Amino acid sequence: MVRSRPETATWWLPRGVVALRVRIFEKVNGDRAVTLPSAEHGPEVFERVYAHPAANGRSEGAGLSDLFWYWLAPGPEVHQEHLEPGERYEDVAAATRRIVAGSSAGLTAAAVRAVAGVLDTLPDSRISLVRLRDLVMPAWAAFAYELVFREPCPPHARDLITAHADDVITALKCTGLRHPRRRARLTAYLHERVAAGDVPHRLPESLSLPEQVHYLQGTFFNTAVVQLSEATAHVLLALARHPEVQHRLASAPEDDRYLNRVLDETMRLYPLFGIAHRITTGAIPLGDGGSDSEGDATVLPAGSVVCFSYPGYHATGYERPEVFDPDRWAAPAAKDAHHIPYGVAANRPCPAWRLSPIALRAAVRDVLGRFRLDSTASHTRSNPHRAPCLLIPRGLPPAPRRLRALRRFVRLRDGVEDVTRGVRQLVLGTVMVLHARRLRPAARHFEDQRAGRCPVPHPERGNG
Repeated sequence: MVRSRPETATWWLPRGVVALRVRIFEKVNGDRAVTLPSAEHGPEVFERVYAHPAANGRSEGAGLSDLFWYWLAPGPEVHQEHLEPGERYEDVAAATRRIVAGSSAGLTAAAVRAVAGVLDTLPDSRISLVRLRDLVMPAWAAFAYELVFREPCPPHARDLITAHADDVITALKCTGLRHPRRRARLTAYLHERVAAGDVPHRLPESLSLPEQVHYLQGTFFNTAVVQLSEATAHVLLALARHPEVQHRLASAPEDDRYLNRVLDETMRLYPLFGIAHRITTGAIPLGDGGSDSEGDATVLPAGSVVCFSYPGYHATGYERPEVFDPDRWAAPAAKDAHHIPYGVAANRPCPAWRLSPIALRAAVRDVLGRFRLDSTASHTRSNPHRAPCLLIPRGLPPAPRRLRALRRFVRLRDGVEDVTRGVRQLVLGTVMVLHARRLRPAARHFEDQRAGRCPVPHPERGNG
């Protein structure tokens, strides 16, 4: 069993600031929100409700939608994860599957090229102190570009994609405000490319040209880049904090079985999603044989906002769930594990369920082939510090005093940043919640639809 190192710095983070920030975001959900699993409803209810066909609403009717649309602009109304179920969603999902399809060898080679392009810029004669998410985001920007355009990514495009993705995830974590003009530069670039016919894929025919641009921007150059960057940072930081696991991987780089266990355990303990919300379009029984009556206390009525807690679900059914232990995956069958890193097949699964492990394996192997990782920074699911880490070139002679000094610096800086970042997240998060509630981008969009008006993208509605 691999024991997690104790979290550093978090004990002196002002708990009042954290608690107040959590309460502010809970208020966004409204009174009809239900979180699963809970003290009353365990993991079996989580599974049953998540897979229920009536748990298929995505944006209309949820207070959270205005906030997520605000963060994900431009074009949240055509983002695959926020489209309502129906023909348009199926058209968009089919296009995504076409774009991410490819042989394992081809996807691996593309990932290796992208990651190598970033690692080649690092010195091999000294230790580098990096933020892992910042390090790998340009690599995944280039990788996503190659998926979409089937050609090498030029530096200008990579910079536009990276700036856009970083702005989105920074706003989502409330460590900075969003910058619509920065995002609009990528929109203009993609519009020019799509209009010129430079995308060698059949794009969703149900979308107009501007909507096709926003679909590509949101699905591939936002979500794909952000999630791959976050996942890579989590895996590498976990290895940096567990040297015995790192050594075992580095000693047998072609051992897919153990590497897959490491990826599974990382995604279990540090899932990329804290909460996935759905809006019920019909009554859903909470019990095995529950009534279908919406007045029954054991039934979720239509219009309920169900918040599925990935961390909560991933912590059930395991001994010592807080411990990072890849070997726990040596025994249980996947179907018996409480583990859904890519959602559930019955309810809008992540389209990258196949691509992501291929890309992550390639990235981890390339990094470990060049560097030894070390970090004394805390490791939490939200990863707001962007994963500070020391990269020690494999051929570098040992320098224990230098390494000890750097490790102390990382620990001290992380502790100081924890306090200042908590206050910043509280202030900026509150500002964005209030701004999103004033603009109401999702609510206005659906109001326009019901009134027969064509929703017009507008920067003050968070759509541009």
